[in-house]
Amino acid sequence: MKKALLIVSFGTSYPETCEKNIVACEQRIAQAYPDRDLFRAFTSQMIIRKLASRDGVHIDNPQQALARLVAAGYQDVIIQSLHVINGDEYEKIVFHARSYEDRFLRLRIGSPLLSSHDDFQQLIMAMQAQMPELAPDERVVFMGHGATHHAFSAYACLDHMLTTQNIPALVGAVESYPEIESVIERLRRESVRKVHLMPLMLVAGDHAINDMASDEEDSWKTLLQRAGIDAQPWLQGLGENPLIQQMFVDHLQAVIEQAEEAA
Repeated sequence: MKKALLIVSFGTSYPETCEKNIVACEQRIAQAYPDRDLFRAFTSQMIIRKLASRDGVHIDNPQQALARLVAAGYQDVIIQSLHVINGDEYEKIVFHARSYEDRFLRLRIGSPLLSSHDDFQQLIMAMQAQMPELAPDERVVFMGHGATHHAFSAYACLDHMLTTQNIPALVGAVESYPEIESVIERLRRESVRKVHLMPLMLVAGDHAINDMASDEEDSWKTLLQRAGIDAQPWLQGLGENPLIQQMFVDHLQAVIEQAEEAA
């Protein structure tokens, strides 16, 4: 029986970032399943089009990848999402997978990073492992992507857990709550002198480079400095963190074990 491992991320158009984060996660997961052939898909059509036009590189979306696996005769397929929350991008994977369920003997999907209470605690441990040593008047601010999907609440939940555990870190989101303005207000109330900015995203791509770390008028670094708070960006995606990589491995293993128990 031909077996496949399909790893799906939002994607990135930055080659070096792809290697450090997406490829690193793919390799870590593939090592756990050496009997399977590895395949890649991105959920961002914008990035897929950009790579095709700029570099002549073709990346499948989830539907195309599944169709390719059917055509190649694969019968046992496991999919691992590299998304952070159970939002729109993850739902794309689930939607397309359901439409192909009857085309495979077995098809299983590993959940995104934040899918259970234990996931939040494990993520916090992984975040702490990459945080620099801080002075009493320093904090780390993690930039999440945010979402219009109701799963955006995961960012606020994570921020609340950091606060209740007295960890000197805050979470903000580019496209939803918690907004950077509310983060800055909290930092001011705590008389924070310096902030270390880190992406709470799989890759340090456009949002991290432009919205977080650039000198643009509305970047988080600029807004913090304008508020009198020194800001040092760190362009390291979550995919570089070995503890995050292991979380994805564990998520896929869990869904496989559940399927075996139910069989």
